[in-house]
Amino acid sequence: MRESEFWSALEWVYPGGHGRSLAQDLVLSSLGGVSPAQAIDSGMDPQRVWGAMCEAMDLPESYRFL
Repeated sequence: MRESEFWSALEWVYPGGHGRSLAQDLVLSSLGGVSPAQAIDSGMDPQRVWGAMCEAMDLPESYRFL
């Protein structure tokens, strides 16, 4: 997953800017206690970040590979 695909998937699941807000506010212990946006900004693999978000938000398994 590319970074642009991460943001597109996030917008698809949480439209209207809610996804970007969630990416700023949600702290994921599985990523070391940082937000998804911070993880992406630090260079973490977007697929790993997306998987952590799917897990934390209890999204269906089919969402992991949008």
